[in-house]
Amino acid sequence: MKLSVLDQSPISEGLTAKDALHQTIDLARHTEQLGYHRFWVAEHHNTNGLASTSPEVLISQIAQSTQKIRVGSGGVLLPQYSPYKVAENFRMLEAFYPGRIDLGLGRSPGGGPKTRMALTDGIEKPLSSFSRQVKELSQFLYGDFPKGDRYYGVKATPETVHQPELWVLGLSERGAKHAAINGTGFTFGHFINPDRGGASISTYKQRFKSSKGLQKPRINVCIFVICAETEEKAEELALSQDLWLLRVEKGLDTRVPSVDKARAYPYTEDEIKKISRNRRRCVIGDPHQVREQLLELSEMYKTEEFLIITNIFDFEEKKKSYERIADLF
Repeated sequence: MKLSVLDQSPISEGLTAKDALHQTIDLARHTEQLGYHRFWVAEHHNTNGLASTSPEVLISQIAQSTQKIRVGSGGVLLPQYSPYKVAENFRMLEAFYPGRIDLGLGRSPGGGPKTRMALTDGIEKPLSSFSRQVKELSQFLYGDFPKGDRYYGVKATPETVHQPELWVLGLSERGAKHAAINGTGFTFGHFINPDRGGASISTYKQRFKSSKGLQKPRINVCIFVICAETEEKAEELALSQDLWLLRVEKGLDTRVPSVDKARAYPYTEDEIKKISRNRRRCVIGDPHQVREQLLELSEMYKTEEFLIITNIFDFEEKKKSYERIADLF
């Protein structure tokens, strides 16, 4: 099984964005040494608890600080941007770090209406253009515009021997179709929506069309995982992630709370039910439990690669969790 990482640069209460970004780089070095396959960073805006606003800049810092692990975005929020500029940004990264760059693309608006308008410089850009943007981005990377196209003759530079791997991140059959018809890899976000995984991956495989960048379907799945020496310890560490998810979904403080704060929080019955539902997005337990659950999910999704995301308060415990998961496989 291939193990990879998705990191959102979460800011634990009491720390700063600078601290979180340096922790991301530290985690990349650490997981490379453990044998993880790729390390992706997210894009979030107008939030006080997630520090990664510019995947391209952070990817450059991580790739500079590591030797061989693939580094990429999970993902660049393409609807707000120019496919041409994104293609050039990632070709630039590929020129510096050949054969190591992944370009994961998301369809999210990037935040609320005001935030999105700030990202697009006030220009109304429909989310429905996403698939067309993915196609054009690929055409810029591979110089594949036919004569007569409005962008024929426009080249994305610098020229590189290899192109970044293209991935589309999705939560449903719609996202799977975007990946399939454009011939990209497909990342299913189990950590956000575990309900549509089987249908999404079936749709992707059925609709897949080969492209210059990818001849056969390629799938990975992103999931929250916390692995501790005992089930009891894992449950304790998960308290901070449970409360964090509740607050994120309510649009509240998105910094990661401490275990003590989470333990003392006065949960309502509805919140307890919500935590129980959220646990379906997670694998939490001792090494034996985590291994068994990941193997079950691997069989269900027919994938051999998981992107592991762990948003807990204690950074050292987070690193130990990744160590235990690596030891399992």
